[in-house]
Amino acid sequence: MNKPIRTISIFCLLLFLALMLNATYLQYWKAGELNDDPQNRRVLVASYSRERGAILVGNKPVAQSVESDDEYKFQRTYPKPMIYAPLTGWFSYYSATGIEQTRNDVLSGDDSRLFVTKLVDLLSNDPTKGGNVKLTIDPAAQEAAYRGLSALGPRTQGSVVALEPNTGKILAMVSLPTYDPNKLASHDLGSVQDTFDRLDGDPTQPLLNRAIQTRLPPGSTFKVVTAAAAIDKGLYTAGDDVPGGVTYQLPLTRGSTGLIDNEGRSCGANGSKIPFTQAMEQSCNTTFAQLAGQVGAEDMAKTAEGFGFNSHYFDDLTPQAESVFPTDIDEAQLGQTGFGQFDVSATPLQMAMVAAGLANGGSVMRPYLVDEEQSADLDVIQKTDPQELSQAVSASTASEVTKLMVSTVDNGTASPAAIPGIAVAGKTGTAQAGQTDRSPYAWFISFAPAENPRVAVAVMIQNADIPRSEIAGGMLGGPIAKAVMEAVIK
Repeated sequence: MNKPIRTISIFCLLLFLALMLNATYLQYWKAGELNDDPQNRRVLVASYSRERGAILVGNKPVAQSVESDDEYKFQRTYPKPMIYAPLTGWFSYYSATGIEQTRNDVLSGDDSRLFVTKLVDLLSNDPTKGGNVKLTIDPAAQEAAYRGLSALGPRTQGSVVALEPNTGKILAMVSLPTYDPNKLASHDLGSVQDTFDRLDGDPTQPLLNRAIQTRLPPGSTFKVVTAAAAIDKGLYTAGDDVPGGVTYQLPLTRGSTGLIDNEGRSCGANGSKIPFTQAMEQSCNTTFAQLAGQVGAEDMAKTAEGFGFNSHYFDDLTPQAESVFPTDIDEAQLGQTGFGQFDVSATPLQMAMVAAGLANGGSVMRPYLVDEEQSADLDVIQKTDPQELSQAVSASTASEVTKLMVSTVDNGTASPAAIPGIAVAGKTGTAQAGQTDRSPYAWFISFAPAENPRVAVAVMIQNADIPRSEIAGGMLGGPIAKAVMEAVIK
């Protein structure tokens, strides 16, 4: 063999080796990532050729596939689109979102745990069917949350989240404005693109799941975290007197001249002491600014992080915006964090976890939305087991804070959530938006029955069709939280 032929042979051999390495890399190492890529249209088109599994609430589908009379064989449909869109997402030729995306392997039938089912279908010459995903949602609670939030007007932007305190099950998750996923799952691809472009360009962001993706100052609902930090540190109990005052001057650091007031609420004279119950019932900013200073930045951050701030804890839907408690702050900023301002920000899911953690004796459970994954024959292939995320505060501290929250419903600003014959724990919040021309954000958190909690709720109203002067967490969020709690309890 002469030198030119030998050179060409070696070059061809190297090309074959490169081809084999690339094929191995794509078909083995990258196969899973490419298959899971929501932009991989080849996988999506193939998925239309078989029946995709259902997403279930109870035993009823909120997403299912029905036979189609076009080239794609099956059409994805959503029987209650507006209520469940933030959870189901949509499945289309272009992409998948929500549970349709995060549980795509099960729903499409590609999950390795469904291998036996696929093999049986293959041998019997039956078309492969996808598995089902059963959600933790309580349909009565979901509908109560949706009705309550929708009643605030067509331009409402907000969210409601309800949790089962001792497990972390998500019983309700509503976000407004919402959208119709049927229009995004259509086989009319031109119409799908037009609909997506319109929704994506809408300034009210209907495609956003505000329950996990909108992070806002929680305002006075955060006072229960401040109270928990102060009690857990041994500074006070629910029966003690705490610092009051009409106003409170924040420490003068970094040029700060902030003067805290209570907007006319009954919080005692400057320099006086008032009952802890009164401070919570009246939502006294001056009290909780001083408590935060007494607790200190390190212990305030420790308590907030115990409830889930500054961490990632939810994967059933993506992406999750992490709630924030600032850790590099001066004394003036620390005082503002005591009543949920400065750089404190939270999602509705996070504030529901705060309420649920206090309801569960200080133990914060990891929230989850998927209860079961099933084969097409309804055999359970995986059931989610509850997991503790952290012990935020002691059981005795949680009990003391619960007393304060029950008193706030019985005698204070959270009274709109009161349920006759049932002890309810609650706290209101109204947070400044940081823009003088924008209405404040209204918050409400609660749980019930207080002595044996079955449900914890967070309501966040980012915008509503009512005058600015009437924006208040108790007035707007209280009745919604009450309706959701009643739906679960009764």
